Amino acid sequence: MTVLELHIISDGQNNLDRFTEIAQNIHPYITAFHLREPRRNACELWQVVQAMLARGVPANKLMINDRIDVAWAAKLQGAQLSYRSLNVRDARAAFPGLRLGCSVHEHEEALLAEGQGADFLLYGHVFETASKPGQQPRGISALEQIAGSVKIPVIAIGGIYPDRVHEVVAAGAAGVAVLSGVTQAADPLVAVKKYAEALNKARRQ
Repeated sequence: MTVLELHIISDGQNNLDRFTEIAQNIHPYITAFHLREPRRNACELWQVVQAMLARGVPANKLMINDRIDVAWAAKLQGAQLSYRSLNVRDARAAFPGLRLGCSVHEHEEALLAEGQGADFLLYGHVFETASKPGQQPRGISALEQIAGSVKIPVIAIGGIYPDRVHEVVAAGAAGVAVLSGVTQAADPLVAVKKYAEALNKARRQ
């Protein structure tokens, strides 16, 4: 059976010392941690990465959003690209060997990213979420359309809690990405175990 992925994403606002501590405790259950920190420069991101590595978080579970140079220099799993990044084709040519994800919000974007060589897509937001106030969620039907139209994994994001994991996996998602559901939980380890259990259950069904 295919292993479903669980990605944890920093929100660009919280204390990264806290994020590092959480990552140290929960990394055995995680596919990838994304440092999504648009306000941080390369030097600051490098320092965060080194702190995470020093606390035992595996390099092959770390991804940097947008800053492919930092991911490459630190020999991490890869980078997550968006509209503000290099396109996937150019990133692949310049930084071979990195796992490259691409954030998409529409069907056409998904097809383009796959055509350019993305390894996976991050699609959302699927459900209503506090991180996107006032923005209409795209919903399960749109996720199903995206997942059914590409051959690469689609990771669903946005308002996904453990009780919704089965629904997004049934729609074709290859995993879920989470922000506050873990990083702002009273006990992040307990929270991440609930996600892992939900993903394992969905995989078996």
